Amino acid sequence: LGNCGALFINTQVLAADKLPRPTRIEDLAQPIYAGHISVPDILGSSTSWLMTQAVIADKGEAEGAKILQHLTKSGSAPLKLIRAGEVAVGFGLRHQAVADKAKGLPVDFIDPVEGNFMLTEAAAVVDKGDKTNPNAQKVVEVIIKNARPELLQYYPVALYKGETVSAENKPANPKQFPEALTVELLQKHQKLVKGE
Repeated sequence: LGNCGALFINTQVLAADKLPRPTRIEDLAQPIYAGHISVPDILGSSTSWLMTQAVIADKGEAEGAKILQHLTKSGSAPLKLIRAGEVAVGFGLRHQAVADKAKGLPVDFIDPVEGNFMLTEAAAVVDKGDKTNPNAQKVVEVIIKNARPELLQYYPVALYKGETVSAENKPANPKQFPEALTVELLQKHQKLVKGE
Protein backbone atom coordinates (compact mmCIF):
# COMPACT_ATOMS: atom_id res chain seq x y z
CA LEU A 1 0.00 0.00 0.00
CA GLY A 2 1.03 3.59 -0.41
CA ASN A 3 0.70 6.66 1.79
CA CYS A 4 0.91 10.20 0.46
CA GLY A 5 1.40 13.37 2.49
CA ALA A 6 -0.37 16.73 2.23
CA LEU A 7 -1.28 19.80 4.25
CA PHE A 8 -4.65 19.77 6.03
CA ILE A 9 -6.80 22.72 6.98
CA ASN A 10 -9.95 23.24 8.97
CA THR A 11 -11.70 25.72 6.68
CA GLN A 12 -13.89 27.17 9.46
CA VAL A 13 -11.01 27.72 11.89
CA LEU A 14 -8.79 29.15 9.15
CA ALA A 15 -11.50 31.70 8.29
CA ALA A 16 -12.39 32.48 11.93
CA ASP A 17 -8.74 33.04 12.83
CA LYS A 18 -8.21 35.08 9.62
CA LEU A 19 -5.26 32.94 8.58
CA PRO A 20 -4.09 32.74 4.98
CA ARG A 21 -4.43 29.40 3.21
CA PRO A 22 -0.91 27.93 3.15
CA THR A 23 0.54 26.62 -0.10
CA ARG A 24 3.84 25.32 1.26
CA ILE A 25 4.91 23.34 4.30
CA GLU A 26 7.42 26.13 4.86
CA ASP A 27 4.52 28.58 5.34
CA LEU A 28 3.71 26.89 8.65
CA ALA A 29 6.97 28.19 10.11
CA GLN A 30 5.66 31.77 9.80
CA PRO A 31 4.78 33.43 13.13
CA ILE A 32 1.16 33.95 12.04
CA TYR A 33 0.56 30.17 12.33
CA ALA A 34 2.09 29.82 15.82
CA GLY A 35 -0.39 27.99 18.04
CA HIS A 36 -2.55 27.09 15.05
CA ILE A 37 -0.69 24.06 13.67
CA SER A 38 -0.20 20.40 14.41
CA VAL A 39 2.25 18.08 12.68
CA PRO A 40 3.40 14.57 13.57
CA ASP A 41 6.71 13.91 15.33
CA ILE A 42 9.40 12.26 13.21
CA LEU A 43 10.46 10.02 16.11
CA GLY A 44 7.15 8.19 16.06
CA SER A 45 5.54 8.82 12.70
CA SER A 46 6.35 7.77 9.16
CA THR A 47 3.89 10.48 8.07
CA SER A 48 6.27 13.05 9.53
CA TRP A 49 9.01 11.60 7.35
CA LEU A 50 6.91 12.46 4.27
CA MET A 51 6.87 16.08 5.40
CA THR A 52 10.59 15.96 6.19
CA GLN A 53 11.45 14.56 2.77
CA ALA A 54 9.45 17.31 1.07
CA VAL A 55 11.10 20.15 2.98
CA ILE A 56 14.65 18.76 2.73
CA ALA A 57 14.27 17.99 -0.98
CA ASP A 58 13.05 21.57 -1.55
CA LYS A 59 15.31 23.53 0.84
CA GLY A 60 18.31 21.28 1.47
CA GLU A 61 19.34 19.78 4.78
CA ALA A 62 20.48 22.90 6.66
CA GLU A 63 17.58 25.22 5.76
CA GLY A 64 15.07 22.36 5.81
CA ALA A 65 16.14 21.34 9.32
CA LYS A 66 15.56 24.90 10.60
CA ILE A 67 12.02 24.91 9.23
CA LEU A 68 11.23 21.43 10.53
CA GLN A 69 12.66 22.09 13.99
CA HIS A 70 10.10 24.86 14.36
CA LEU A 71 7.22 22.68 13.17
CA THR A 72 7.90 19.61 15.31
CA LYS A 73 7.14 21.63 18.44
CA SER A 74 3.57 22.17 17.31
CA GLY A 75 1.78 19.03 18.46
CA SER A 76 0.56 15.61 17.48
CA ALA A 77 -2.50 13.83 16.05
CA PRO A 78 -2.96 16.48 13.34
CA LEU A 79 -6.11 15.16 11.70
CA LYS A 80 -7.94 14.65 15.01
CA LEU A 81 -7.09 18.21 16.05
CA ILE A 82 -8.12 19.56 12.62
CA ARG A 83 -11.44 17.68 12.79
CA ALA A 84 -12.10 18.96 16.31
CA GLY A 85 -11.33 22.53 15.28
CA GLU A 86 -8.52 22.78 17.83
CA VAL A 87 -6.02 23.86 15.16
CA ALA A 88 -6.32 25.42 11.73
CA VAL A 89 -3.50 23.70 9.82
CA GLY A 90 -1.66 20.39 9.93
CA PHE A 91 0.15 17.77 7.92
CA GLY A 92 -0.87 14.17 7.45
CA LEU A 93 -1.97 11.44 5.08
CA ARG A 94 -3.67 13.00 2.10
CA HIS A 95 -6.39 10.37 1.62
CA GLN A 96 -7.71 10.97 5.15
CA ALA A 97 -8.39 14.65 4.45
CA VAL A 98 -9.92 13.77 1.06
CA ALA A 99 -12.33 11.39 2.84
CA ASP A 100 -13.21 13.96 5.53
CA LYS A 101 -13.91 16.61 2.92
CA ALA A 102 -16.15 14.16 1.00
CA LYS A 103 -18.12 13.54 4.24
CA GLY A 104 -18.84 17.27 4.46
CA LEU A 105 -16.50 18.02 7.35
CA PRO A 106 -14.83 21.46 7.33
CA VAL A 107 -11.58 19.77 6.32
CA ASP A 108 -9.65 20.38 3.13
CA PHE A 109 -6.29 19.27 1.79
CA ILE A 110 -3.55 21.22 0.06
CA ASP A 111 -0.89 19.63 -2.10
CA PRO A 112 2.20 21.51 -0.94
CA VAL A 113 4.50 23.23 -3.42
CA GLU A 114 7.38 21.17 -1.97
CA GLY A 115 5.64 18.04 -3.23
CA ASN A 116 3.49 15.11 -2.23
CA PHE A 117 5.98 12.50 -1.13
CA MET A 118 4.95 8.88 -0.70
CA LEU A 119 5.95 5.86 1.34
CA THR A 120 5.02 2.30 0.47
CA GLU A 121 4.52 -0.75 2.62
CA ALA A 122 4.99 -4.14 1.02
CA ALA A 123 4.97 -7.88 1.57
CA ALA A 124 8.01 -9.86 0.48
CA VAL A 125 9.44 -13.35 0.62
CA VAL A 126 12.93 -13.73 2.02
CA ASP A 127 14.99 -16.27 0.13
CA LYS A 128 16.35 -18.63 2.77
CA GLY A 129 17.58 -21.21 0.29
CA ASP A 130 16.47 -24.71 1.24
CA LYS A 131 14.77 -23.34 4.37
CA THR A 132 12.40 -21.10 2.38
CA ASN A 133 8.79 -22.02 3.10
CA PRO A 134 7.28 -23.05 -0.27
CA ASN A 135 3.93 -21.51 0.75
CA ALA A 136 5.44 -18.10 1.48
CA GLN A 137 5.31 -17.01 -2.16
CA LYS A 138 1.71 -18.24 -2.42
CA VAL A 139 0.69 -16.19 0.64
CA VAL A 140 2.21 -13.01 -0.82
CA GLU A 141 0.51 -13.66 -4.17
CA VAL A 142 -2.88 -14.03 -2.43
CA ILE A 143 -2.34 -10.76 -0.59
CA ILE A 144 -1.41 -8.93 -3.78
CA LYS A 145 -4.11 -10.42 -5.98
CA ASN A 146 -6.99 -10.68 -3.50
CA ALA A 147 -6.35 -8.05 -0.82
CA ARG A 148 -4.95 -5.28 -3.00
CA PRO A 149 -8.33 -4.11 -4.39
CA GLU A 150 -9.69 -3.61 -0.87
CA LEU A 151 -6.45 -1.99 0.35
CA LEU A 152 -6.78 0.47 -2.52
CA GLN A 153 -10.16 1.55 -1.11
CA TYR A 154 -8.58 2.46 2.24
CA TYR A 155 -5.21 3.67 0.92
CA PRO A 156 -6.06 5.13 -2.52
CA VAL A 157 -2.56 5.44 -3.96
CA ALA A 158 -2.11 3.67 -7.30
CA LEU A 159 1.10 1.64 -7.22
CA TYR A 160 0.71 -1.02 -9.88
CA LYS A 161 0.28 -0.71 -13.63
CA GLY A 162 -3.40 -0.49 -14.50
CA GLU A 163 -4.57 0.71 -11.07
CA THR A 164 -6.66 3.85 -10.93
CA VAL A 165 -7.92 6.09 -8.17
CA SER A 166 -10.48 8.89 -8.21
CA ALA A 167 -9.34 12.32 -9.38
CA GLU A 168 -9.45 13.80 -5.86
CA ASN A 169 -7.10 11.05 -4.65
CA LYS A 170 -4.44 11.90 -7.25
CA PRO A 171 -1.89 14.26 -5.70
CA ALA A 172 -1.18 17.39 -7.73
CA ASN A 173 2.54 17.38 -7.04
CA PRO A 174 3.88 13.82 -6.64
CA LYS A 175 7.60 13.68 -5.99
CA GLN A 176 10.20 11.13 -5.01
CA PHE A 177 13.10 11.71 -2.64
CA PRO A 178 16.41 11.59 -4.56
CA GLU A 179 17.98 9.07 -2.16
CA ALA A 180 16.92 5.54 -1.28
CA LEU A 181 14.71 5.54 1.82
CA THR A 182 16.81 3.52 4.23
CA VAL A 183 16.81 3.17 8.00
CA GLU A 184 20.07 5.13 8.00
CA LEU A 185 18.47 8.01 6.07
CA LEU A 186 15.51 8.07 8.45
CA GLN A 187 17.88 8.22 11.43
CA LYS A 188 19.84 11.03 9.74
CA HIS A 189 16.62 13.00 9.13
CA GLN A 190 15.46 12.39 12.72
CA LYS A 191 18.72 13.88 14.01
CA LEU A 192 18.45 16.87 11.67
CA VAL A 193 14.88 17.61 12.72
CA LYS A 194 15.69 17.20 16.42
CA GLY A 195 18.73 19.50 16.06
CA GLU A 196 21.29 16.88 17.00
